Amino acid sequence: MAVIRGFLFDLDGTLVDSERETAEAMARAFLRGQGITLDQSDRDYIIGRSWIAIYDRLEARYPHMTWNREETVARTAMLRDEVFAELGITVLPGARDVLTWTRKYPRALVTGSSRVEATQVLPLIGPEASFDVIFASEDVPRSKPHPDGYQAAMAVLGLSPAECLVIEDSVNGIEAGRAAGCLVVAVRAGNFGGWDQSAAHHVIDTLEAFTPSLVEQLWADYGAGLGASR
Repeated sequence: MAVIRGFLFDLDGTLVDSERETAEAMARAFLRGQGITLDQSDRDYIIGRSWIAIYDRLEARYPHMTWNREETVARTAMLRDEVFAELGITVLPGARDVLTWTRKYPRALVTGSSRVEATQVLPLIGPEASFDVIFASEDVPRSKPHPDGYQAAMAVLGLSPAECLVIEDSVNGIEAGRAAGCLVVAVRAGNFGGWDQSAAHHVIDTLEAFTPSLVEQLWADYGAGLGASR
């Protein structure tokens, strides 16, 4: 497969649709634990954003809240199990197949979700959803659109930007992948926030279109320009 040797995956909106379930869990947590009723804008804001950005907004809107970011994440995660038991989780089309054929390559999960949230979701996808390394919101100083998570993942995997392909859905994630110097593919299927995906090198409707032959073609089209930020 040319010189693409590693795959760096986003989670929510790319492999699974769990952001609305997370929003429901967060709303339940705030109502029960803080007596605060979150509105729809609070729920919508989580789509495509990390916990760093989400918490900063909540703190600004509800200055009387007493939880710090770590406790907000933990309380939400506790109730996600309850929500998943009621509503289930949607694995996006083609995700399991892509995770199966890419298993022989170095892989990282780079997500704006917390580590506990990621480890809640991955077993629900299946055994193919195993990664050599996971970088979650608490593992990096700056969240997407900054490239910190992708850069850290490549460092652990021992790969250069020109050897890696990023799979994303959000505008922040696409910008982070491009800033890290990687080839970036965006997936429309989980783009419920209506993000502008035009900055990606290539956009596909679902992960069903993400095949080894597509990766080879994208390398032929864009490989010579990789390794530098956009």
